[in-house]
Amino acid sequence: MDKDLPNIKRWVVIYPVYINSKKTVAEGRRISVEKACESPTCAEIGDCCSHFKLPFAIEIDKAYPRDFMQIGRVRVLLKREDGTPFNPAITTRKQLMLKVAELVPRHPGRTKKQEPAASASTAGPSKSGKHGKKKR
Repeated sequence: MDKDLPNIKRWVVIYPVYINSKKTVAEGRRISVEKACESPTCAEIGDCCSHFKLPFAIEIDKAYPRDFMQIGRVRVLLKREDGTPFNPAITTRKQLMLKVAELVPRHPGRTKKQEPAASASTAGPSKSGKHGKKKR
């Protein structure tokens, strides 16, 4: 992959905002809400690219221009120098975003995060009482 690094500027850029179901189109989402996933990370997008056998580079120090608090982006090489795709199923950036958004919810790190949260919420009753504002 070192021979491709000088051309990294020409690779397709994917910001996590593009496939985030919590964002609006005005905030930067590029695919429909039904097909988008909730709060993807650069690492998850990178893992999906490696699953599809696409060369990628994660740039942690870069931020999304519309919202500079959204840090990180992934550069992906879809086609070789001669124009043939690395993965025949993914030839455009739109197809890449749709496939990655489909795969991110099944990411191993994401499924492990979901289990403790579900068991913690059903662990016990929440603390609810009559404690509120004092009446004067």
